[in-house]
Amino acid sequence: MKSFDRNPLSPFKNRLTVTGLRTTLRTTFSVMSKVCSITGSRVSRGSVIHRRGMAKKKGGVGRHVTKNVPREFRPNLHEHRIWVPELKKFVRIRVTARGLKTINKHGAYRALKRAGVIAA
Repeated sequence: MKSFDRNPLSPFKNRLTVTGLRTTLRTTFSVMSKVCSITGSRVSRGSVIHRRGMAKKKGGVGRHVTKNVPREFRPNLHEHRIWVPELKKFVRIRVTARGLKTINKHGAYRALKRAGVIAA
């Protein structure tokens, strides 16, 4: 089991320290939010219905609901470098598949400007 604890003396606010049961080496890594730069979609929470048993159609006694288990629905995020012809440079963003479709439809400059990624 791993534990995540924030180091209050660390100069980096968004750094977590990972320690394991058998590890003596402590490693730090930066935490990135799972949010799309274009659409703003983020991680949402829901639940999964646990069922057990075999269906009657397959020769069993039927399926039974045992409990609801919490889970996360994560956005389909990718890190992309997008060429913006108006700025004549690449812009690196984290974007969902739906955000890429928005960029293709409206154009890179217009979509990024509307999302507030670039200031112009």
